[in-house]
Amino acid sequence: MAHFPFQRLQADLAVVIGNMSAGSRLPSEPELARQMGVSRATLREAMRMFETRGLIRRRQGAGTFVVGQPAIIEGGLEVLESMLTLARRTGLDVGPGPVTIEQVDADEESAMALDIAPGARVVRVSRTMLSADRPVAYLVDTLPEQILHAEELNIKFDGSVLDYLLQRGDPLTISKATITATNATAEVGKMLEIQRGDVLLKFEARLFTASGKVVDHSFSYFVPGYFNFHIIRRVGEAMNRSVARPRIENQE
Repeated sequence: MAHFPFQRLQADLAVVIGNMSAGSRLPSEPELARQMGVSRATLREAMRMFETRGLIRRRQGAGTFVVGQPAIIEGGLEVLESMLTLARRTGLDVGPGPVTIEQVDADEESAMALDIAPGARVVRVSRTMLSADRPVAYLVDTLPEQILHAEELNIKFDGSVLDYLLQRGDPLTISKATITATNATAEVGKMLEIQRGDVLLKFEARLFTASGKVVDHSFSYFVPGYFNFHIIRRVGEAMNRSVARPRIENQE
């Protein structure tokens, strides 16, 4: 029963949001908190659920807006595919936002991930991905300069480094990724138009060629509520053996 008032607040907010059309601006936090009879901190915590589901969108200095039911980008994790490929297959309107392509010196983290010397020249590609003009992902790829020159992407780039390398014919084989939940930094929050500290899904991955060479070190930040990733796993043989029923011999 201790959680009932908070659940009631979420239910009341759901009614308020549901009765507003997409693009409408919610009342300011102080005004909405007074209407709901709660503190701003409690209101902000309750509204986080709706933002995580992609139903509302907070814009720094502008307010909070109703988004409506977002399109869900869905895909399995067994095969590496670009977000653009997933979107095209499911008929969703997803495309790249502003792209930054720069040549920089590799920091220690990138150098270790790419197995190159610190300070070696690398190409860093940063961009947001948009769904209905709303940033839903922020992607950062870092590649050794001998793998990719900035001039190549300046000529023709659709937003996916993976697709570009595949179309170029690079012998890519596997990607090793770590998946975690993280809080948005100030930089990432600015790119995704969310608040610093908001929860995101984070992929850190390394892309390998057939010879075992690392050609790309990437960070991908996804706004929850817009993505449904899943994986199909085979049940281990050892587990199957451990639960198998013992065979009973006929001893007549």
